[in-house]
Amino acid sequence: MSSGDPLTQLTVTILGAGTIGASWAALFLSHGAKVAVYDPNENALLKITTYLEQAWKDLATLTQGLSELPWENLTLTQNLKLACQDADWVQENSPDRLEIKHKLLSDLEDVLAKDIPIASSTTALMASDIQAHMTHPERFLVGHPFNPPHLIPLVEVVAGKKTDPDLPQRAKAFYESFGKEVVIPKREATGHIANRLNAALYREVVHMVATGIATVEDIDRAMVHGPGLRWAFLGPNLVYHLGGGDGGYPHYLDHLGPSQEARWKDLGEAELNGETKEKLIKGLMETLGDTSMSKLKDKRDAALIGLLKLKKDLERPPT
Repeated sequence: MSSGDPLTQLTVTILGAGTIGASWAALFLSHGAKVAVYDPNENALLKITTYLEQAWKDLATLTQGLSELPWENLTLTQNLKLACQDADWVQENSPDRLEIKHKLLSDLEDVLAKDIPIASSTTALMASDIQAHMTHPERFLVGHPFNPPHLIPLVEVVAGKKTDPDLPQRAKAFYESFGKEVVIPKREATGHIANRLNAALYREVVHMVATGIATVEDIDRAMVHGPGLRWAFLGPNLVYHLGGGDGGYPHYLDHLGPSQEARWKDLGEAELNGETKEKLIKGLMETLGDTSMSKLKDKRDAALIGLLKLKKDLERPPT
C-alpha cells in the first residue's frame, strides 16, 4: 500500500480477539489499515498473534505482492478507551448473547465519539434488538461475515429500526474497499440471508440422518461432489435458470416446479434431541478418523484459497 492510499489512513477497532475478531484483523491489516483489538481476556489477546501469522500466510498465497505482517499497525489492549481513541470504524465480535452485547455497547458509548459507526458480526441476533438501549443507535448496524472473514468475501449488512438510513450504503462502501462482497437484506430476519439458507439445508440433513435416509458421510459426499460445486459459482436461482434449458427459469418453474413442490412436501421437520445428536456426532467422527481439528482447518483454508484464485481467474476478461 502506498502512503496515499485512503485505507492506510483508517483505524479499525475490533472488539473481541476470538477467531472472527482475529480474522477481521488480518483482513484489515492486509489492506494497510491500522487495527486496534480490544479484549478483556489477556489470553485471547496473546493467542491472536499466532492466528495472524497463519492468516498472513494464507493471504500471501492469495494476494500477490503482500508485504510482511505490519506489527507496528496493530495494537492489542485490555483498555477499551485506548482501543477506541483513534477509531474510524468499530467491528464488534462479542458472544452472540444480547445481555453481553448490551453491556459492551454501553461501555463503548462512554468512550467512543458519537459519530463513529459500530458494526456487529452477530450471526443471528437482530440489529434492532442489539441497538435498543444505545444512546446513539443510529450509528449501529450488523456487518456479518462468514468464517474466516480474511478469506470468504461475503458480508451481510443489516440495518436496525433506529439505524441511520444512509449507513448501510456507507457500510457497503467500507467493506467493499477491503475486497468484500456485500449484500443488504431488504429487512431484518433471524440469520440474515446466508445462515437462513444454511439452516434450511441443515434441517434436512438432520432429518435424513434421524430417519435413516442416509449416513452423515454420504450426505456430505453428495453435497461436496454435487450441488456444492455449482453453488461456488452459481446461485440457486441461476442454477434452475440453466436447468430450464432454452426456456430458462420460466420453463423450469412451469414444467419442473411441481416436482419441487413434491419434494418440499416430503421434507421433514428436525429436532436436535439426544439420540439425533449422537447419530450426527458418531457419523461424523467415523468419517474423520484421527484427523485433527488443525489439519481440517488447514485443508479448508487451502481449498478456499484455491477456489478463490480460480474464481478470480474466471472473472478476468479474455485477452
